[in-house]
Amino acid sequence: MKLLSFAIPCYNSAAYMSHAIESCLVGGDDVEIIVVDDGSTKDNTLEIAKEYEAKYPGIVKAVHQENGGHGQAVNTGLANATGLFFKVVDSDDWVDEKSYKKILKSLKDFKVDDLPDAVLANYVYEKDGARHKKVVHYENALPVEKMFTWDEIGHFRMDQYILMHSVIYRTQMLKECGIKLPEHTFYVDNIYVFEPLPTVKKLYYINTNFYRYFIGREDQSVNEKIMIGRIDQQIFVTKHMIDYFKNAEIDNKKCRSYMIKYLRIMMEVSSILLIVSGTKDNFEKKQELWKYLKEADPKVYGIIRRSTMGIVANLPGRVGRRMSVDLYHLANKVVGFN
Repeated sequence: MKLLSFAIPCYNSAAYMSHAIESCLVGGDDVEIIVVDDGSTKDNTLEIAKEYEAKYPGIVKAVHQENGGHGQAVNTGLANATGLFFKVVDSDDWVDEKSYKKILKSLKDFKVDDLPDAVLANYVYEKDGARHKKVVHYENALPVEKMFTWDEIGHFRMDQYILMHSVIYRTQMLKECGIKLPEHTFYVDNIYVFEPLPTVKKLYYINTNFYRYFIGREDQSVNEKIMIGRIDQQIFVTKHMIDYFKNAEIDNKKCRSYMIKYLRIMMEVSSILLIVSGTKDNFEKKQELWKYLKEADPKVYGIIRRSTMGIVANLPGRVGRRMSVDLYHLANKVVGFN
């Protein structure tokens, strides 16, 4: 059995996918790299994947699917994964070689009958043109290099919530929790992180800057203008997460509390983008989204609505909305999130 399975979703990624693949190849025979071509039409993505498969048999798998979006590509990667652990690397990102070796050593040291459900590591914003690279780390909130449970987790700062970039899941746990990401939908990485959390019982944090998250392409889904253009998908994902939380069995109080904080962030991001757009239609969508949360779970609505950012996202009137936008830009500048 492989130690670690990587899934690399690719869609018209010929210009940069080799960097992602090459960075993962450092793991040698301990890993498998599942390159999923999501029905690329504009370049030779599939041919590149097949070239790597031919060059590295037993390590690289080239898998083609009809276009289903990032979420379906992750689903396909998971379905083909045979490793003990599973990690998604987007085709324009990469992993750091030194940190990667440290990660693999830690994974090897775990006892097969005592594996963590989630392994966390730091990630770095590789923001194009930025002089200083922001590192998201967790040593103030998580025990370092020891197995722990939700009950041992400390306080997460605003910029520290767990993203797809920072998490490696135990493959079997991920399959057993039944996660299936929506097709043809952006921002499903939030669902990927969120839904398995109630199933996660044991965690392990390695304080190393493993994942390199590139930000700079004009067509990137996290570009603010593109996010506003795709705001309906952001709302869809947020509602999906609200519905999941409402129906999930969450035994641990700290896990539940963290998931509420994650929902708060989703509500804040959606609300601020809807305000930034400046249209009456999107302002009405913001009001409808908060109503949706209130009707789904009044208690969680109250917690999120009374939070600092919940208040900021709902300041009344035109002046209030202007203040919301200014505070958002200030927070973005100070915290450095994307």
